[in-house]
Amino acid sequence: MTKSTNKDPAIVLYPYQQKWLNDNSRFKVGMFARQTGKTFTTTLEIVLDCLDKESKGQKARWVILSRGECQAKEAMNEGIKKHLEAFGMACEVLEVPFDNTTNALEVILAGGSKITALPANPDTARGFSANVFLDEFAFHADSRTIWKALFPVISAGFKLRVVSTPNGKGNKFYELMTDLNNKAWSRHIADIYTAVADGLPRDIDELKEGLNDNDAWQQEYELKWLDEASAWLSYDLIDSVEHPNAGDMDNYTGGACFVGVDIGIRNDLFVIWVVEQVGDVFWTRQIIARKRISFAEQDALLDEVFDNYRVVKCCIDQTGLGEKPVEDAKFRYGSSRVEGVIFSSSTKLVLATTGKQAFEDKQVRIPMGDTALRTDLHKLKKVTSPTGTPRFIAESDNSGHADRAWALFLALYGASNDAGTVRVSSRNPKKKSKLTQGF
Repeated sequence: MTKSTNKDPAIVLYPYQQKWLNDNSRFKVGMFARQTGKTFTTTLEIVLDCLDKESKGQKARWVILSRGECQAKEAMNEGIKKHLEAFGMACEVLEVPFDNTTNALEVILAGGSKITALPANPDTARGFSANVFLDEFAFHADSRTIWKALFPVISAGFKLRVVSTPNGKGNKFYELMTDLNNKAWSRHIADIYTAVADGLPRDIDELKEGLNDNDAWQQEYELKWLDEASAWLSYDLIDSVEHPNAGDMDNYTGGACFVGVDIGIRNDLFVIWVVEQVGDVFWTRQIIARKRISFAEQDALLDEVFDNYRVVKCCIDQTGLGEKPVEDAKFRYGSSRVEGVIFSSSTKLVLATTGKQAFEDKQVRIPMGDTALRTDLHKLKKVTSPTGTPRFIAESDNSGHADRAWALFLALYGASNDAGTVRVSSRNPKKKSKLTQGF
């Protein structure tokens, strides 16, 4: 039999929800199974905090940042509004402009307390001095960038509430839940088994059979960190093509090379990836990764690559900022050697599939033990949109935004589209590489 909270005898909460609600820690993070009431309980805490402050003649300020506009509306209408109405309080949810592209939802209580709900991004995370609720934080795009923008908002003694189901290891939510050396955070976990044991009316066997997806069940209901299930390139796949001789330009034999260029000018990396074809294997000869360099510097780096290698095909990301670099490269090296690739859902799928096939067939070699490279390759994930269209996403951090992965995929794409068989002959004969000796 469940018990209701002493603060509100009209609302029935299960023990795991009561534990979360009654934890008054300044920083708390909760990992809950799907549809177990994490948003419902946290919005109740927000309402209770506002009512408590107003009973003392004070005002409370809360901001809810959700993964998208629909989720922000749900948190406000199915959470905040319903709780206030349960207390017998009339509630009007106002839609107000936040900026030119985003609307905020707001509720203002009689005593002046205000609750605002917004879709999460680095811009909406700024500009407030308030308590903050991050709803489904593991699914926020660029969660680390949001985190950096957000933390000054609550620095003046405000509370921070973070809840989510897991979404792999490449996000800030994973760090918050697993960094047990950080004692500032109070952590709560309620998987489907805990919730049902505490009284949540769910048929576990029926749910699991109906879902019919073991990976989804483990992540959404058993709260497992399934990075390998969602990563486009698993660590096992990355491990299988690492080699200590890859990535050393001194091992270049003078053979035909294919180059991929991922354009970045501000936050993303600018990456040039050079592979040489040796038999049926594409050996990484050089990876150039730079951040915040000018177009002139990018051109100079590409010139060096064309000077140092016999480049058969160079594929460059032509999307957005890439228009002029592609035009300039075609002028310098010729349209037959330079191809611009405009990134779209369909072209990304072709690039990523070509790249993954090379990994699976062991037809590519990459440097061994490069942590930043491994992380950047591994963070690329394939997800399915509500319309069924596949999309590729990657969390942005100091290691990159999967920029190295796209540069490699562009190089391999260029090799797969090159006409005819490439015959390897040395332009400047060097000492024989270990790569050609039976590997």
